[in-house]
Amino acid sequence: MYPFIRTAITLFKARRQPSMGIGDTSSIRFRAMPWDCDIFLEVNNGRQLTLFEQGRWDLAVRTGLTRLLRNQGWGLVVAGSSVRYRRRIRPWDQIECRTQVAAVDERWFYMSQSFWVDGQPCSHALFRTAVTRKGGTVPCQEVLDALGVTQQIPTPDWVRAWDESDHQRPWPPQELL
Repeated sequence: MYPFIRTAITLFKARRQPSMGIGDTSSIRFRAMPWDCDIFLEVNNGRQLTLFEQGRWDLAVRTGLTRLLRNQGWGLVVAGSSVRYRRRIRPWDQIECRTQVAAVDERWFYMSQSFWVDGQPCSHALFRTAVTRKGGTVPCQEVLDALGVTQQIPTPDWVRAWDESDHQRPWPPQELL
C-alpha cells in the first residue's frame, strides 16, 4: 500500500523547513518500519522506490515546485529509473534520504537520490522525471522560469551515459528470444 500517512508527514515537515534552491541537496530522515520490509526482514527494492518519493516531495515543497504545480494544475511523472542496492536496510533503521537535481535537459529533470544508514550508503537511484500538464510534459525551461531559477545545472557524464544507454532499449518491449 502507498504510504499516504508517511507522505502527509513528509509534506507537513517540509513546509516547516527553510526554502532551498534547485541546486541544493534535500536531506530527510525516517525509520524503516516493519511494513516496509519483506519476508527477509529488509526493505525490499519496490518499497525503496516508493520511499524515494518522500525525498522528492521534500525537495518539491522546499523549492516551491508544489505551489507552482497546484497553481498551474500541473503534475509530476517518473519516466525512468536506475537503482543500485548495496546494503540491507532493516526494520527500525534510521534512514537518511538525500535528494538533489543531478541534471536538467529540455524535457527531463534527473534526480539523484540515496539512502544512508549509520553514515553508510545503502542504495542510490537516478530518476528521469518531468512536470506534466494536459497534453504532455512541460518544457523544463518553462518550469525553471516559473520558479525564478536562472542557474544552470551541468549534466555529469554518468547521467548522460545512463540516458543515452537507456534510449537504446527498444520501445515497445520486444521478446528477447
